[in-house]
Amino acid sequence: MTELIIGVGLPSFPASGEDPIELAAEAERLGYDFVSAADHPAAGDPSYETATMLTWIAARTSRIKVASRVLAVPLRRPAMVAKLATSLDVLSDGRFILGLGAGYSDEEITAVGGPTLSPGAKIDGLEEALQVIRGAWTQSGFSNDGHHYTVRNLTMEPRPPHAVPIWLGSFGPRALAVTGRLADGWIPSLGYMPVEQIPAMRSRIDAAAQSAGRRPEQIRSILNLSVRIDNDAHPQPDAIAGSAPQVVSQLQKLRDMGFTGFNFMLSGPERKIALLQAADEVLPELRRTG
Repeated sequence: MTELIIGVGLPSFPASGEDPIELAAEAERLGYDFVSAADHPAAGDPSYETATMLTWIAARTSRIKVASRVLAVPLRRPAMVAKLATSLDVLSDGRFILGLGAGYSDEEITAVGGPTLSPGAKIDGLEEALQVIRGAWTQSGFSNDGHHYTVRNLTMEPRPPHAVPIWLGSFGPRALAVTGRLADGWIPSLGYMPVEQIPAMRSRIDAAAQSAGRRPEQIRSILNLSVRIDNDAHPQPDAIAGSAPQVVSQLQKLRDMGFTGFNFMLSGPERKIALLQAADEVLPELRRTG
């Protein structure tokens, strides 16, 4: 069985005294496997640039992995994303996870000068971007003629000394198929789809993987979800909530659906307290049973 991994989402900017760098160091001390940060550079709220913040976190920690959750492909040239990922992975001694998405907010994309794209064009762009990134990592003189991204005689050194994991935040049928063909992980968010649809979505990933000559078990499923440990709280369509044993039970049901990782978005009066509470009361039991 694939080892269960547990991560925690970080704020993208210090708020209410919660500094993301300090929270990442605390997550490492408490035994979490990775920390993650969202990518919304022009959403209106104060935020650090995602890769820059993750680099700073990697420099201030020694074990915990750092993940982008997820970089919007239309905001950056894929070849430069390949360079970014290689640089951060090498500098962090192999601790970077490259999370990518097709681009959620049209307003944000156009605000920074990106193209206006249909949903289908976004998926086409995501697939082309993955081809460019993989090519930049593995080939010298790589060329690719795409509708959205074209590169000519591309050589980037250094190359990653090992495969940098790519996780996709995907939901629709075509995006799920791209995940199966080209990604190493699937990281949807609870609440974006009914839970009962998850098995069918994963089946689409598996079918695409098999058609591409890949083994489906190579593709990890990680669920991004809000978690609130509170005896008076109740589960919601987009959140796991209740006492610690109730939270563990809900997560175990999701584990039984095939998820081999969770990214906790912790809520409560103070995130640092919630981080400690989850580490003490949820992680040991989850790992014991997983």
